[in-house]
Amino acid sequence: MARHVLSFRDDTRGVAAIEFAFIAAPLAGLMVAILQTSLTFFAQQTLETTAEKSVRKLITGEAQKASMTAAQFKTLVCTKLPSFMKCDNVYVDVTSAVSFASIATSAPTITFDGDGKVTNSFAFTPGGPGSINIVRIMYAWDVQAGPFGFDLATMSNKKRLLYATAVFKTEPYT
Repeated sequence: MARHVLSFRDDTRGVAAIEFAFIAAPLAGLMVAILQTSLTFFAQQTLETTAEKSVRKLITGEAQKASMTAAQFKTLVCTKLPSFMKCDNVYVDVTSAVSFASIATSAPTITFDGDGKVTNSFAFTPGGPGSINIVRIMYAWDVQAGPFGFDLATMSNKKRLLYATAVFKTEPYT
């Protein structure tokens, strides 16, 4: 290995440097793309863990017995997020269903007005004891367009919509 490094240094023709210059830009672009993809997957997994921890209060009926509001549940979700994720980018949708088959399985979407404010109205209607619920926690993750057109954004404002879904039947609490 040391011999190769020394031969690179002693090479006066400059061929090695020119060859590296050909691959330097694609290599840097690939590294940026890998980093951005890794961070996005990490944020997605963090959101999944947050959802898993947050729905516990709904499963046990604690939230329903305390008459928890949508804002209070969102605050609960935000306390479980790591510090690199902002609460302003979190959206929560909680609904109940009659059966597991009747649950909407389409991916959630977020729409914005001309000022960039969210126009969706998300529900917070958890069911009672023994009910089937679906909780969708969405997060607008900031992404930057990478080199060579690599872009993970799925929304118009350079953000990617990450979401975690939990479907469960509440315990028969009283």
